[in-house]
Amino acid sequence: MNISSSAIDAIGGTPLVELSRFTRGLGGCLLAKLEYLNPGGSKKDRVARQIIEDAEQDGTLRPGQPVVEMTSGNTGTGLSIVCAVKGYPFIAVMSKGNSRERMRMMSALGAEVILVDQAEGSVEGQVSGADLERVNAETSRIVIERGAFRADQFNHQGNFRAHYLHTGREILEQTEGKVDAFCDFAGSGGTFAGCAAALKEYDPRIKCYVVEPSGSAVLAGNDASRPNHRIQGGGYSMPHLPLIHTEHIDGYLTVTDEEAIDASRALARLEGIFSGFSSGANVAAARQLLAGRTVVTLINDSGLKYLSTDLWR
Repeated sequence: MNISSSAIDAIGGTPLVELSRFTRGLGGCLLAKLEYLNPGGSKKDRVARQIIEDAEQDGTLRPGQPVVEMTSGNTGTGLSIVCAVKGYPFIAVMSKGNSRERMRMMSALGAEVILVDQAEGSVEGQVSGADLERVNAETSRIVIERGAFRADQFNHQGNFRAHYLHTGREILEQTEGKVDAFCDFAGSGGTFAGCAAALKEYDPRIKCYVVEPSGSAVLAGNDASRPNHRIQGGGYSMPHLPLIHTEHIDGYLTVTDEEAIDASRALARLEGIFSGFSSGANVAAARQLLAGRTVVTLINDSGLKYLSTDLWR
């Protein structure tokens, strides 16, 4: 018998598929890792598991201690699952600018969800850096108030380790190391950081690219002329992400809102892959790199988390 002891054991090991219909006529091979098939519907399940297990091992998380994290919804969903199974109360702190499906999913999984008002001038459905600052301040307050452990995905090495130890190595195993380039849309930066480290450790010739929204490519050194972009889950106009090692960055790619949305809709229509904004950004960026190469990216989460947005109207 091959039976998992809990949903936590079902995290990872996601398939890698070729997007041959999406790239027809372009040359090259675009491979996408279907992270929306994790139990919580996103790649952040990996991060949630790694952060909690690392914290258990090093003693920074005590039995029964509350866990708190600011989230756009995906890390919070992963933490809701991991904390439910392991018996930790979980509090998710989230901007009202994020899609409501994620809030409802976390609540269903037993999390306490605290919604934070957006900053003046922010647009609903478009989380800016100013919105994130408000969420961060509220998260810090709750951690102190409740004596909680903060998962802190933007700084915790478990975020990096989840993708260095697992996602990146799965890609190498599934491709037998035949990868020319990798790209990922930068949110917390953990996926890019961990995968790039694993890929370059195997073969330094593999090119790794950070994907950012057009008009908010601050990691590339540009000004945030358009912080209220529509690509949820990243592009927060933060000029530095602590987990990313700049020596692993071979270049930067930008994607417009329209390119991300069109690509996500094309994935559904042509490949049967139902995804969100950042997944569309990933494949739109990866398509720029093809030119006869094998390029790998991730389908970060499920389109089910965006049904209330104009992505699927």
